[in-house]
Order: sequence, then structure tokens, then C-alpha cells
Amino acid sequence: MADERNFRSSYYEKVGCRGVEEKKSLEILLKEKPWDKMKLKQFCLRFTVPAAYRNLVWKVLLDILPVYPDSHQFVMEQRTDQYRDLLYAVEMLELVDLKERRSKILLQMWLLDNEEREPPVFKETNFSSEDTFVPIAETLLELYDDEVDVYWFAKSLTDAVCAMQKDLSKLNEAFQSMLEKEDGELYNHLVELNALEKLPLVKWYNCCFAGILDDTSLAKIWDKLCSGAPKILSFVAVMLVITLRRNILKATSVEEILKCVSEIPEQYEEVIAIKAIELWQYYGSQPQSDPLAKK
Repeated sequence: MADERNFRSSYYEKVGCRGVEEKKSLEILLKEKPWDKMKLKQFCLRFTVPAAYRNLVWKVLLDILPVYPDSHQFVMEQRTDQYRDLLYAVEMLELVDLKERRSKILLQMWLLDNEEREPPVFKETNFSSEDTFVPIAETLLELYDDEVDVYWFAKSLTDAVCAMQKDLSKLNEAFQSMLEKEDGELYNHLVELNALEKLPLVKWYNCCFAGILDDTSLAKIWDKLCSGAPKILSFVAVMLVITLRRNILKATSVEEILKCVSEIPEQYEEVIAIKAIELWQYYGSQPQSDPLAKK
């Protein structure tokens, strides 16, 4: 039955039916005043957000914009002014060379906004926030043309990753449990080589797979993140490993396995994202406490 359902969903997507229905459902939600944030989250948890609406929906889910559409223009003007003030300040204070990569400039703006001189380190994992912010910003720069939007999204997602640190052990546990259930042979192979604990899970989670998967694939995953479901990241990790299982099973050392998972063929990236979402939904995707919404 699950295979039949997946085939049917895939067929509907190919002929464009499913996308049309989802777009209509979202448009109905966006006609409400004020918008119902919980309904928007539920939509994003169930479906992929149509690209034409993703920017706007993410802004509301991440509290960059309020649920009152009549206020959107005014609030976005304020966000734009804040962005310009920060950009002007980092230039005047010579905190960054404006010839640097845009992601690095945005990082300095974020640090100034947070009154930090250096990128703080997440104390739970000893992971630099720079290695979260920069890859996320670079992915967003591929997704969106407006750098103001990129800054606010990168800020919101990085702040969320910081809040997520206390739950990383749960993501690791979910990863191991799900991998053992889905592919016992692969799981046992990783255990036998003492490679399970060596996988770069913390890096994957802390950059939300930015720089690991392509921007188009990540947008589908981040729909779920913006809806308050960080557990999707453990499912992405599971499907990444399973998708590369043939090469991993051939590996005879930890080093070979790490090399394998660091070299993901381009044609697999979309597959990993789609199958991760299918697996996550199959096991009952549930909205969690919303660490991605601004406190």
C-alpha cells in the first residue's frame, strides 16, 4: 500500500495535479486575516511549499513578518532599514572588507547585531556558529536574489540551530534507531568498523545540510525546519547514508566511509531529500516545540 501511495503521489506530481491542488490550498490559507500560523505550519509539514510562496511563508513562520498581511510592507521596510544600518556599520568600523564573499559580510553583520566580536562557539558541541551561518547564507544566496531576505533568514536559522543544540543527542539517537530499522546490514557494517560515532552528524545538523546538499533539495527540507520540525535532519542523515550504501558496504575503514559520505554524487542529492521527507512522513511527522521561531 505504501508503494502504491508513493507511486500515485509521484505520478500526480509529474503531471502537475498535486502541485496545483497544494497551491490552491495554500492560497486559501493566505486569504485569511490574520493568517493562522498553525495551519501554515501544518501545510508545510504535509507538503512542499510552492516556490512562488516560499519566501513569504518562511518569513511568517520564522517571525520575520507578522501574521497580519496588512503590516507586511511596513515591517519589511523596518527590516530593510536594520539591514542597511548593519551593513553601513560594518563598513564604517572596518569589520570586514566589502570585497569579501557576501556570506562573510552577512556574518559580520550578524555578529555586530548580536554584539559579538568573534563567532560564538556552541558550548554543547564546541562547534563554531560561523560554520553554521556561512554555509546557510551561501545556500540562501542561491535561493533568493534579495540580500535583505537572505540576512534575516540566515539569522533566524542560525539562532534556531543554537537553540537546537540541547536536542542534538536526541537527533543522534533517532538517526541510529532509524538506520538500524531501515537497513540492518548497513547499520551493522558501520558498527563493526566503529564508524557510527565517527560520522559527521553534528556538522550535518549544525549547518542543516547546507553545503552538503544542493539548494533546491535543501529548500524542501527547510520547509519542515521552518515549521518547527528539526527531527527531519536525522531522517536526511539516514537517507544520505542509505543512498550511499553500496559504496559504504565496500569500505573497510572509517577513513573510507568518511570519504564516501563527503562525496555525494550530484544526481543523488534530490533523491536523498525526497526520500528523507517520505520516510519522515511515513513514521508520523509531528510538529515539535518550535525552536525555529524567534523567541
